Order: sequence, then C-alpha cells, then structure tokens
Amino acid sequence: MPAKDAYHDIVRTALEKESWQITHDPLRLVLGRRKGYVDLAAEKLLAAQRGTQKIAVEIKSFLGASTLDEFEDALGQFLIYKVALETDEPDRKLYLAIPASVYTDFFDDSFFIGILKRYAVLLLIFDEDQQTIIQWID
Repeated sequence: MPAKDAYHDIVRTALEKESWQITHDPLRLVLGRRKGYVDLAAEKLLAAQRGTQKIAVEIKSFLGASTLDEFEDALGQFLIYKVALETDEPDRKLYLAIPASVYTDFFDDSFFIGILKRYAVLLLIFDEDQQTIIQWID
C-alpha cells in the first residue's frame, strides 16, 4: 500500500462533510502489468438526476522544497491515473486535490493554468485548516 499524503485525512473529512461516501481508500488501478493507487474514491447520490456521481481523488500536499517539482510529479501521476480510469471506470471523474494556499500561490500563473486546461486536470481545492472543500474546478 502506498503511504498516505499529509493531507489525506483532511480531504477525506472534507468530502464526507459534503455528503460524499468514501468507497475506496485507496482505489486500486491496473496500469498495464503494474498497479497504482488513487488516494480516495467516493460516490454521491444526486437526487435531482436520480443517479450517482463517482469521483476519484489524488491528494497532493506540495510540502516539499520545490512546488514546481511537485507539480511535475502530480501532473504525471494524474495523467497516468486518468488514462487507467478511462478504461476501467469511465464514469468516474478524477480530481487532483490541492491546498488552497498552493492554488493561490502557484496557479495564479497563466502558464500553469494553461497546462491544467490542456490536460483537462480537474481540481479540488481544500482548506487544510477548516477541513472543507473551497472549490471544484472542472
């Protein structure tokens, strides 16, 4: 099993506060002849649509020395998992969960916003102190 990210429990709590049911912790993926793990998978009943929304969430703390290096790693991991989910669970959306402070400091740069758009990276922005989700960016 992979080590949990520093903010793993915070994001899990934030999702549960928004009535998400955690279904996998972690979600195992088949990556060719290898396996990988997305940090969390959750489902939420959508009463208006009478269906279920499914998500997978890869959590990144960005607590290392270089935010750029961590973004490079996070983007690569996100893209690999996204391809695996498109095959195994095409109805599940993959989100990259990042702290609000990182989003404010790092993604105020149009270059990086362009990368997120080019690769269709969905973001879940969370407040690490309040343990809440601030914003979903599709």
